[in-house]
Amino acid sequence: MTDYDSLEDHRVKHLEMIQSVIGRLGNDSFLVKGWTITVAGVFYGFAIQTTNWKLAAASAAPTLAFWILDVYFLRAERLFRALHDHVRQPTSEIEPFFMNATSSAFITMAQAKDNSIGSWWGTAWRPTLSFFYLALLVFAGIVVVTTA
Repeated sequence: MTDYDSLEDHRVKHLEMIQSVIGRLGNDSFLVKGWTITVAGVFYGFAIQTTNWKLAAASAAPTLAFWILDVYFLRAERLFRALHDHVRQPTSEIEPFFMNATSSAFITMAQAKDNSIGSWWGTAWRPTLSFFYLALLVFAGIVVVTTA
């Protein structure tokens, strides 16, 4: 059981800094999803209106690009969550105010607890990303088939 009174002020401030980065990364991921729907929707709308299957097929490129960007944000968020978990422990080996959670040295340390944390491929296939982006790509395929 942890006694919260024993947490040092600098550790609390460090945890707050990490939490603010996690919040920003989550917000950025949300914005990327919004832009993805907007851009893909425009492609789908024009493809259906002009019955041009090439426009629907072209929507795959920005969808994949946004997927990669979203993988970056989710991977970084997962790494910062691991950093938060390390810093909150009283026997933490993390130096005060360390914020480079995406460095290879930290990833190696974080993967000792959970091997999937720093994986780009594992992050890309997390349900929150794969269901969303695969649904858009499947819909693009449906629009291609129906407008061809």
